[in-house]
Amino acid sequence: MPLSNHVILIEPVATKHTFNRIAPIVMVQILVIDDDPTIQIILKKILSDQGYDVAVASNGLEGLRQAHRLRPSLIICDWLMPLLDGLGVCRQLKTDPDLAGSFFILLTSRGAIEDRVQGLDNGADDFLSKPVDLNELKARVRAGLRLQRASQDLQTQKSLLESAFREAAEYVRSLLPPPLTGSITIDSRFVPSQHLGGDCFDYYWLDPDYLAIYLLDVSGHGLGAALPSVSVLNMLRSQSMDGVNFYQPSHVLTALNEAFQMDSQNDKYFTIWYGVYNQVKQQLIYSSAGHPPAILLQGKPDQDTQTTLLKTTGMPIGLFPDTRFFDQRCDIDNSSILYVFSDGVYEFLRDDDLWSFDAFAALLVNDRAAIDELGLDYILNHIQTLNAKASLDDDLSLLQIRFSGAQL
Repeated sequence: MPLSNHVILIEPVATKHTFNRIAPIVMVQILVIDDDPTIQIILKKILSDQGYDVAVASNGLEGLRQAHRLRPSLIICDWLMPLLDGLGVCRQLKTDPDLAGSFFILLTSRGAIEDRVQGLDNGADDFLSKPVDLNELKARVRAGLRLQRASQDLQTQKSLLESAFREAAEYVRSLLPPPLTGSITIDSRFVPSQHLGGDCFDYYWLDPDYLAIYLLDVSGHGLGAALPSVSVLNMLRSQSMDGVNFYQPSHVLTALNEAFQMDSQNDKYFTIWYGVYNQVKQQLIYSSAGHPPAILLQGKPDQDTQTTLLKTTGMPIGLFPDTRFFDQRCDIDNSSILYVFSDGVYEFLRDDDLWSFDAFAALLVNDRAAIDELGLDYILNHIQTLNAKASLDDDLSLLQIRFSGAQL
C-alpha cells in the first residue's frame, strides 16, 4: 500500500545483534465522515482500539478534502449530512482514480432494498446500519480492508503487466525496419493494442534487384503472441532456414509451417502475407496463409483507380503440417501503390458494428488524394475517429509501398 495511506509508528525490535534497532509498524488509515459528534467519537474510539489510524470529518465537503489529503484505505460515511450527502461524496470519490480503490461503507438508518440499490449504484461497497452494532462494525471493517488489499494487489499486478506489455511493444517496434527510400518507397505504421498482439513485419533487399516484403499476425494477445512473431522475424531476416528459396514465397511459407506447428508453439498459429518484387521485370510474386489480401491500387489519382486484391489460398501457419501454399504473380506499373496490413486495421467496433475490409478498401480508393497529401497518418486518424473505444483491441500494422514513379 502507498505510504500516503498510512501513519508510520516506530517500535523497538530485538535482533540477534542488537536491541536498539527499530522497525516501522504501518497503521491502516480510516476516514469517518459524519455530522454527529457522538458517532464520530464512538467510531474513532472503537477503531483506534483495533489498531487503525482514524481521522474524522463533520460534513461531506470536509470529508472530500480529508480523503484527498490522507488517501484512506477505508471510508465510513453517513448518508444524510449537510452541504454534501454520503451519495455525493461516494460518487466523487469513485470517479477519482487516486481514491476509487478506497473501500466505501455507507452508514445509514435506511433499510429498504431500493435504498441499498441506490447506494450500490452510486459506488458504495458496503452498508452499515444505524444503530451501529460494534461487532458488526469491526467485522465489516476487517472484510472491507481484505477486499481493498486484494483490489490493490490486483491493480499492482495489472500495472506490472501493462508495463511489461509496453516494454514488449517497444522491443517489437525497435526490431521493425525504418522507412525505405529510393526508387521504391515504403512507409509503415505499427500501433500496438493495450494488451499487445502478435503483429510483425519486415522488408529488405534479397539482392540489388529483389525486394522481400511480409507482414504476419500471431493469434492471441500478450507476450505469448509477441514472442513467436519476433522469432519469425529473426529467422527470416537472418535467412537461417536451410534449403529455403527466399525468392519463392510459397517455399518460405512451407518452411515456416514446418517450423512453427502449433502443437509445439503453445497452440499459437499465425497468418502471413509474403511477397517478392523484381524491380527489373516490375513483377510481384506473392503467397499468403490465411492473411487479409494485400490491396494493389493502379492508375493515376486523377483517373479511375483499379483495385486488385492479392491473396492466395492457404491455411494459417501452424494449423496443419501438410498445408500447401501457392504463388501468384502480378505486373506492377509506375502508378502502383501496394497496401499490406493486419486485420486490426478494420476489425474494430464502430458504434455497435464492426468496420469492414470493404470499408477500408473503399477508404484507400475514395480518399486517395488526401492519403497522398497527408500520408498514413490520415488513415490512422480516420480509424481513431471511427473507433468506438479509446484504444484498439488488436495490434494495427500497415505498410504502404510506392513503386518506381509512384512516389510523390
